[in-house]
Amino acid sequence: MQRRRVGSLEVSQVGLGCNNFGARLDQEHTTEVVNAALEVGINFFDTADIYGDTQSEVFLGKALGSRRADVVVATKFGMPLNGGGGAHPDYVRSACEASLRRLGTDYLDLYQVHFPDDTVPISDTLGALSELVAAGKVREIGCSNFSVAQLKEARDAAGEGPHFVSVQNQYSLLDRSPERDGVLALCEEWGLGFLPFYPLANGLLTGKFRPGEPVPEGTRLALMPPERSVHWLSDEFQRRVEALLTYADEVKVPILSLAFSWLLSHPSVSSVIAGASNPQQIAANAAALTTLSPEQLDTLNQLSS
Repeated sequence: MQRRRVGSLEVSQVGLGCNNFGARLDQEHTTEVVNAALEVGINFFDTADIYGDTQSEVFLGKALGSRRADVVVATKFGMPLNGGGGAHPDYVRSACEASLRRLGTDYLDLYQVHFPDDTVPISDTLGALSELVAAGKVREIGCSNFSVAQLKEARDAAGEGPHFVSVQNQYSLLDRSPERDGVLALCEEWGLGFLPFYPLANGLLTGKFRPGEPVPEGTRLALMPPERSVHWLSDEFQRRVEALLTYADEVKVPILSLAFSWLLSHPSVSSVIAGASNPQQIAANAAALTTLSPEQLDTLNQLSS
């Protein structure tokens, strides 16, 4: 599998989102998924302290074992957890130590601010992250859910010190807000790696979901609380999914391939991070990449706008 850059890191174009670990998957099944990912050339594993109520990091660390040095591990901090959270320097330091301990490693390849914390000056947060980089505990730093204004503020505050090399925001054929809010353009201008989350729109773009039919049992959407699933099952999303499925049938390219390959047609997108609950999904994700023609890209842009 080909790789792209995130700062000094080289990551596989398809990454593995680890939010199922410790939640839907136990240690045995987590290890099966991790092994399957490594077998197909996936080297980028994205987790967070909050995933699986801290167990995602634990399960991932155990699954990797002696292969830790062969992969790129990204994790996040800042969301409410065990009475803590946020981006205060003291919390940044303690959260990092906790993640290192759970992962069973002495360094993090990419450490990301999970969500902006308006109560703490970004310069303070970056100061703590800079200390972690200097100590060799973190190789690169990134952020998630940041706006253009917040990215610019962070850039200015970083000065000559370590700065964010990646931005992880929602982006898919069903949510193209990074194009409208300027984040994607800024990533291209500054050379930041864009890491889209929800690239398959919580399963709507996997091919398993068919508008007008019951949501397949056991899927993320089926397990989602009604107050959240109502957003993804809206009439507007179903209309667009139906149009994309029809086009996928016309060009004989699975909608999964269209979703992944469209994202990677954007040079700033470094890796498409998708979750998986079994080795079969890993194989499908890894095999999904294809080169889309300019005409196909134009049509996808029209259908998803």
